[in-house]
Amino acid sequence: MSKAVFPTGKFIFKENELNNAMYIILKGKVEIFLTVGKSVTRLAIMEEGDFFGEMALFSSRPRSASARCLADTELAIIESKQQLQNFLLKNPKFSAKMVSIMADRLAKTNDLLTETMSGKSAVELEYSAQGSR
Repeated sequence: MSKAVFPTGKFIFKENELNNAMYIILKGKVEIFLTVGKSVTRLAIMEEGDFFGEMALFSSRPRSASARCLADTELAIIESKQQLQNFLLKNPKFSAKMVSIMADRLAKTNDLLTETMSGKSAVELEYSAQGSR
């Protein structure tokens, strides 16, 4: 695990970039946002003790959002599953926090998916499922 300092306004990563690291904020503040067309949507403001970018350790997909510093920020950078595992073993309180936060994020994603899908009929959903086989 390494550490890095980013000045206010600096991007840590941008949407669609390939980057396999997750970050823990040691000091500072980071904005997570996405852009759809010309519209920018703030997803979260992260502060000391928060983490972000963890999905990059488990997926080789491009970033789905951007991360930019709102203040001078010091980050711990975890660049592999092994580094994350070692960090979690040495920091059990952070492990519990991470599981809780990830479960909350998953629940919010599920709620959004449910809301999006509620407008579709069962026939449309069944047809979509058959088409993917």
